[in-house]
Amino acid sequence: MKFTYRHTLHACYLGYVTQAINNNLAPLLFIVFQNQFGLSTEMLGRLILLNFTTQIVADLVAVRYVDRIGYRRSALIAHLLSALGLISLGILPFLLPSPYVGLCLATIIYGWGGGFIEVLISPIVESLPGDAKASAMSLLHSFYCWGQMLVVIVTTVLVRLLGANHWYILPFLWALIPATNFFRFTKVPLRVLVPEEQQMPIRELFRSPSFLIALLLMLSAGASELTMSQWSSYFAEQGLQVPKMIGDLIGPGLFALFMGIGRTIYGVWGERIDLRKALLFTSALCVLCYLLTVFAPHPLLSLAGCSLTGFSVSLMWPGTFSLSARAFPFGGTAMFGILAIFGDLGGSLGPWSAGLVADLTERGLHAGLLTASVFPLALLIGVQLFSPKKVTEESKA
Repeated sequence: MKFTYRHTLHACYLGYVTQAINNNLAPLLFIVFQNQFGLSTEMLGRLILLNFTTQIVADLVAVRYVDRIGYRRSALIAHLLSALGLISLGILPFLLPSPYVGLCLATIIYGWGGGFIEVLISPIVESLPGDAKASAMSLLHSFYCWGQMLVVIVTTVLVRLLGANHWYILPFLWALIPATNFFRFTKVPLRVLVPEEQQMPIRELFRSPSFLIALLLMLSAGASELTMSQWSSYFAEQGLQVPKMIGDLIGPGLFALFMGIGRTIYGVWGERIDLRKALLFTSALCVLCYLLTVFAPHPLLSLAGCSLTGFSVSLMWPGTFSLSARAFPFGGTAMFGILAIFGDLGGSLGPWSAGLVADLTERGLHAGLLTASVFPLALLIGVQLFSPKKVTEESKA
């Protein structure tokens, strides 16, 4: 069988499905962990923080070494660590004296895999033949959403069928996807986005005020998306007193569906849509969705706000990647890696701060999510400040 760039694209899609598994499986089991291992809300939030902090460290390593060791070896390492981390999630909490330490170690392992995936997959897709780069990027990131939705539905149904006490079977099943994609990446053809010697120096990137704004956008995008995504299942069950199966399907399930719809729409019709205006609209909508989730007088309206947040954040992460790629065409792998670092930083601080505020206030996670609404507001301001004209003027200067 002859492998083509279409097979490469499909492998990248599965890479983002793997990332969705890494980021969303454990939060769906938070209530199970809390009941079985006696964990506090802050400890659960710390698992999210640990996952994305690990991804940040992995991003830093990848920025420095990916171009040297090559895309293929890096992709193989990423999927191997993802599979091993998921398998560890089902073993280590029962093997070690402290179940929480076991959860943390498993999180670190698949967090390393996720960090490498983030730095690698987007530049691989950006390097493939074709002109509609922003649309391709959005369509790629939609597979994170479809992966998240698949994780929510399948995990929720299996927990119902197998029983919460048998949750440890699920990580073994989900590990099959990165394991399969590991072998796919041994065969597919790969291209380099920008040769290492032609890449824009990192120092030069950081001298650009527009790139600093892009980093603010990524931090805000990561926090806006992951805070609601990671806490929606817990919020539905504890904050709104909705049964777990219904809460998972209506909360994170519909969140992923709407996020996938938004990214797919832009992936198909993106060349006809002004990306900057779309980001302004969706970031304003995101602020409103957070407020609706927190202040709605009825649980169904809160769940509607939670779900629609998925649509409102759909363009934030891939859109910032595309804006930056247009503005800095020679940024290369390092630029994507730095952007991913700040996205992960937001994905760490947003959910963790929401959990911390929830523990410190009587309003619980309602107050935590209200605090998190500052992130889409920051993105709204940042997009207004980011101008392609300014980037051109900076490059001439």
